[in-house]
Amino acid sequence: MRVLFVATEVAPFAKVGGLADVAAALPRALAELGVEVAVALPKYRGVEGKAELTPHSRFSVPVAGEEKECQVFQGNLPQTSVPVYFLSHDPYFDRAQVYGEGGGDYPDSLERFTFLSRAAVALATQLGIELLHVNDWHTALVPVLLRAGEGPRRMKTVLTIHNLAYQGVFPWEQRTALGLPDRDMAVLKHAGKLNLLKGGILTADLLTTVSPTYAREILERGEGLEGYLRARAGVLVGVLNGVDYTVWNPETDPHLWANYSAQDLAGKAENKRRLQQELRLEVTSDVPLVGMISRLAEQKGFDLVLEAFDRMMALGIQFVLLGTGDPRYEEFFRRTTSRRPQQATALITFSEQWAHRIEAAADIFLMPSRFEPCGLNQLYSLRYGTVPVVRATGGLADTVLDFDPTTGKGNGFSFTDYTPEAMLGALRRAVELYRRDRRAWRELMIRGMREDHSWGASAREYLRLYQRLVGGS
Repeated sequence: MRVLFVATEVAPFAKVGGLADVAAALPRALAELGVEVAVALPKYRGVEGKAELTPHSRFSVPVAGEEKECQVFQGNLPQTSVPVYFLSHDPYFDRAQVYGEGGGDYPDSLERFTFLSRAAVALATQLGIELLHVNDWHTALVPVLLRAGEGPRRMKTVLTIHNLAYQGVFPWEQRTALGLPDRDMAVLKHAGKLNLLKGGILTADLLTTVSPTYAREILERGEGLEGYLRARAGVLVGVLNGVDYTVWNPETDPHLWANYSAQDLAGKAENKRRLQQELRLEVTSDVPLVGMISRLAEQKGFDLVLEAFDRMMALGIQFVLLGTGDPRYEEFFRRTTSRRPQQATALITFSEQWAHRIEAAADIFLMPSRFEPCGLNQLYSLRYGTVPVVRATGGLADTVLDFDPTTGKGNGFSFTDYTPEAMLGALRRAVELYRRDRRAWRELMIRGMREDHSWGASAREYLRLYQRLVGGS
């Protein structure tokens, strides 16, 4: 079967969040199962330095009443033969950022991603694709276009919802940018506005989310779209994301000061020592180091962290944060960590290298999300022997089992109530175990490191879903 995977970000060519990792790893895993898969994304500024590109084709697509030229360049996913098609239109994609600057979206986002969706359909038609796998609201227009007759009728669609909170909502008056007949617009109207994700939910042949628990949660708390999701519950499936262990593996990770494994943890202690030195924290192995790597947004539980921060630090921990986002959170962490230079630090930036280093150096990874469709950092943490402390929601509930001191079972610490007190309670239990019983702590680390969260099982599940749609083998 021939599959085209379409996303707005694919590592290493463009990365803002976890979607980029998924869009690189899942096609690679599918190809290993024999699927003839290709990837499509916009040709953003700077892509030339990350891939060898050759011209592939050229065509035009209608957007906002005009024919817009799309030039297609072809490359490959690194270390694979999986083709990657870069859809180029400089006015839309030759920009400083993927989505927008200054914390917002570009004002012509509707046109940009209408162009991407139409270009993806045109490319898929040209390539003889049987199934289009699209991701989030930015490409949710693809199944709407196919339902409207743009592209072969036989072409099937899978829409993966990575985060329902982002829906592609625009004023209804901007609908003319889509160039669709009125009869095809009804599926896109919600609460008097244009909602691209709603259109994709109602027209895709199959819907997936990135964890089984999140698939159940959104039927009840679906950000205003739960009614449409319940109507299509029969084609909604939760498939847990995996981890690309060629990228996230402490035994081979080139970003680390020292590599290590479950059999030899000496390198983990060395990474902690080096990170403390580099960030001017007190160099000590006796104090548990708590890491956070995240987009600074309320969804990620930062309102809990802000309210409880002084009490967290009173537990006698060190704290390292990496991330950017809401300016009020950025300012809070800059201010509060500067008052505790040997105990806490905040790296208000995006850095792949520091993300890997923090995962390796930290003893505890804090992830108190209000909601979390899947989450990847808790999976990275398990592999790196960094014990996760999470709120039991979405994919966090599916992957982190609360430690039971009486049985010794579990791979982390979790809490249910979305309160600072519940978060502090779980963090306190982790800190107390670290200090009281280092043998039990070591066993907890090793248990997580030996778990297998690779993409193999998830890719096989996607293959079964694809076969359900196209009857492939």
